[in-house]
Amino acid sequence: MRVDPLPLLIEFLQSSTDIPEDAVTGTMVGRNVGETSVLLIQSGGFRMKRGRMDRMDVLYDVYGRGPAEAGALAYVVRELLLEHLPGLRLKGALVLDVAEISAPHWHPDQESLEPAYTGEVSLFLTSDD
Repeated sequence: MRVDPLPLLIEFLQSSTDIPEDAVTGTMVGRNVGETSVLLIQSGGFRMKRGRMDRMDVLYDVYGRGPAEAGALAYVVRELLLEHLPGLRLKGALVLDVAEISAPHWHPDQESLEPAYTGEVSLFLTSDD
């Protein structure tokens, strides 16, 4: 498969009315300290079946103006990924399932010390053809 999961996930989460507009990103470039943000990073994965199925591991870091906002938004992201993403067709990929690697937990930013929560999921993808 030649599907990059990050643009698909970014678009999926950006379409949710439960996440602030312009909060979802795949980069910290242009982000200011104190902005509510959802950063997605591919943390690993592997080919499960040649030409048929990939597993992609994705880390999500959620920043908020305070711990309560960051935590609440992290659990919104978790719910969207685990409950609403499986079964969807997204631009060349079918999301077969999403499994949780790590539930959202307190993980303040190492440089800015901003309030942040982090979690991780595995996406199981196949070609949408």
